[in-house]
Amino acid sequence: MAKDFRFPDLGEGVTEGEIKKWLVKEGDEVKKDQSIAEVETDKAVVEMPSPYSGKVVSLNFPEGGIVKVGEVLATIGEAGEAPAKAPEAPTETPVKVKESVSVVGELPESDEEVIVSRPSPAVAAPSGVQATPAVRKMAKDMGVDLGSVKGTGPQGRIVEEDLRGAKGEEAGARTKAKFDLYGWIDRKPLRGIRRSTARHMIEAQTKAALVTTMEVVDVTDLVALRDNIKVYAQEVKGVKLTYLPLIMKAVIAALRKNPYLNSSMDEEAEEIVIKKYYNLGIAVATEDGLLVPVIKAADQKDIFALAQELKDLTEAAASRTIDLADLKGGTFSITNYGVFGGTYATPIPNYPEAAILGTGRIQDAPLVVNGEVAIRKIMHLSLTFDHRLMDGAQAATFLTDLSKYLESPELLLLNP
Repeated sequence: MAKDFRFPDLGEGVTEGEIKKWLVKEGDEVKKDQSIAEVETDKAVVEMPSPYSGKVVSLNFPEGGIVKVGEVLATIGEAGEAPAKAPEAPTETPVKVKESVSVVGELPESDEEVIVSRPSPAVAAPSGVQATPAVRKMAKDMGVDLGSVKGTGPQGRIVEEDLRGAKGEEAGARTKAKFDLYGWIDRKPLRGIRRSTARHMIEAQTKAALVTTMEVVDVTDLVALRDNIKVYAQEVKGVKLTYLPLIMKAVIAALRKNPYLNSSMDEEAEEIVIKKYYNLGIAVATEDGLLVPVIKAADQKDIFALAQELKDLTEAAASRTIDLADLKGGTFSITNYGVFGGTYATPIPNYPEAAILGTGRIQDAPLVVNGEVAIRKIMHLSLTFDHRLMDGAQAATFLTDLSKYLESPELLLLNP
């Protein structure tokens, strides 16, 4: 008997995924725990192991399709079993409505729910149409005639995207237009990391009161320190030492003195939750979009351990093999757009974190040092913070303390 393989709840707030690649096709024999698809969730690409052994009766989504938790990803049956035909959509739908019910000789004491039948607004699906029950119901709700829709799924099956496209055409939508009033255009589906990022950024902008403050820091001594120990780091510790682990150490020292920067808001309880641990998120640019791996307990690791973990997480993020747990639990984030030549920015915190630090490129600039103009190494800092959790004075104090540690990195020895 055929069994439905429903898209599982992967935890970590994942509610849907995109089918990146089917690893099997309809008719293939599969074994239990054999991976049948690669699915991209909010942040990572994960393989979906089959919970059953048997024959692939149907694959219910096309590559590029969006499957939500609980929807049937595939159907696994016995050898020789054909896909079950979905029942025809009913012409009438039971609808619960509130009506006053009176019985002869009695007065109603309250309104009761009664079941009545009303004609369906959608055209019943014709026989021979390839569509799952969920898609048929969606077509009915949208008022789309399945007989007029061309399926793009396996074996011509109609999928959700086909319905949306058909609905858009009916409404005169320009979903497939290759030009507008001014010239030719391209359209790219909002998928994967970009889709998740778009939602997350809107959430941050909507729920937090964001303000950005900036500072210029003389990092001449920081550059010298890194130059002095990078060979040791490579030859003895086996890691490539960038500036980021040193900046992370300075950030932790400044967070200790300014704990509201390491907090979040408990909306329901209306409380500020100050974290006494330091999990630093580091923004990483990948081919698919921006990911923010989190280095847990960063305050308990030296610069060499931070450099190694940063390398490992960056490589895992780039290859999309990073564990979802490594993308959660951050208390404060850093984005280094300076590596791409950027100077200033207004980064958006990784909500619900209270703040994010942006670091610009290190460059030569004239500064007044001890009454004389000298060419020094400078770096621009941008701090965006949630004004609900702190005032500008606290944010400015954090930047002042951070600047002190970056300008005199030997002070970090006092805050190991």
